[in-house]
Amino acid sequence: MDFSSLENKKRWQRLMEKMRTKYRLVIMNHDTYEQKISIRLTRWNVFIILGAISIILIFVTSYLIAFTPLREYIPGYASVNLSREVYELQLRSDSIEREIEARDLMLNNIRSLFTGTPIVTGLKDTVHTAAVSYKDIRDSRSSEDSALRKLVEQSDKFSLRPMATTPNGSLASLSLFSPVKGVVVAKFNAATGHYGIDIATAKNESVKAARDGSVIFAGWSVEAGYVIIIQHTVNQLTVYKHNSALLKKQGDLVKAGDPVAIVGNSGEYTSGPHLHFELWNNGAPVDPEQFIQF
Repeated sequence: MDFSSLENKKRWQRLMEKMRTKYRLVIMNHDTYEQKISIRLTRWNVFIILGAISIILIFVTSYLIAFTPLREYIPGYASVNLSREVYELQLRSDSIEREIEARDLMLNNIRSLFTGTPIVTGLKDTVHTAAVSYKDIRDSRSSEDSALRKLVEQSDKFSLRPMATTPNGSLASLSLFSPVKGVVVAKFNAATGHYGIDIATAKNESVKAARDGSVIFAGWSVEAGYVIIIQHTVNQLTVYKHNSALLKKQGDLVKAGDPVAIVGNSGEYTSGPHLHFELWNNGAPVDPEQFIQF
């Protein structure tokens, strides 16, 4: 064994002897020198006691911070309820923002689909009234229309379900209102891109909603003029183009037979007063003459 190892061993022995050396802690009365408390200690005992006290203090402090409201008074610790409320508000704002973006995307897609051009904003009002005198508006509801309207209202009166389609998306079971009375001058032809029918009718004739629904678009396009689109169910739309005026705005709820526009001659793709009417089901155009008698 070399000299350094022997020296280290001696140092360790001396340290252990010091740790085991016994001391006495005496507490005495200062005036009478009467002994009150006498405790025998070693350095090793003091080390163990101090270590145990430290562990207990750490445990108690951690418990107070983790499970009691006292942590709110510690700088840097926020209220748990406040943090939860902030988190919930962030989730709500994110979900609202996503819903708004989805709605805007849907409206933009519908505009592109039915108008073919970007919407002109700031040039004309959505509800246009300057060119039409409402005294001249003709609401020529025939006896057949009135009977159909009454039948539709009675059938929907006690039904809590939305307008239904057959499993394959057929419209055969539906009762649709004729938007106008007139002569069909251009028939449906999807092959040529004519996704509706053109109905020639009297000027200032009122255009009626084909069924209950909500207006999802009411505006102007260069080709189609004043256009109004009504959503009847999630997968069914009706489109009314070339109007001279719109009587409803986006977001309005309509009933079957309610006037929604005035027959006109607006837009580039028109040569006289008429209504271009389209019926869409499950994202595909459908021939309106199969379901409505004009």
